[in-house]
Amino acid sequence: MKACSSSELRNLRNTFRESKQHKYLPEVSLVADKESTAMFNVAGMQQLIPYLMGKPHELGRRVFNIQRCIRTVDIDEVGDASHLTYFDMMGNWSLGDYFKKE
Repeated sequence: MKACSSSELRNLRNTFRESKQHKYLPEVSLVADKESTAMFNVAGMQQLIPYLMGKPHELGRRVFNIQRCIRTVDIDEVGDASHLTYFDMMGNWSLGDYFKKE
């Protein structure tokens, strides 16, 4: 496998998702909106909660995003190999589109 930069990885992923008819969903502010119970955006799906609950999204049923996130739940653990506070979360979302027929 060829090593690539984070920019190259993002571009490869975005191109792949677009080839699967997904629309790019721009990231939202790192500071959560007034309707959220969280102070910061802690997951890429946070802005999609109403749509995951069934509300139609203006971009359609297939979207993807890269969302900056902050997590402070495990802040005492930050600095080891598996705990972070700030990161970019890549998401691929089907809003009721990928279900199999029973």
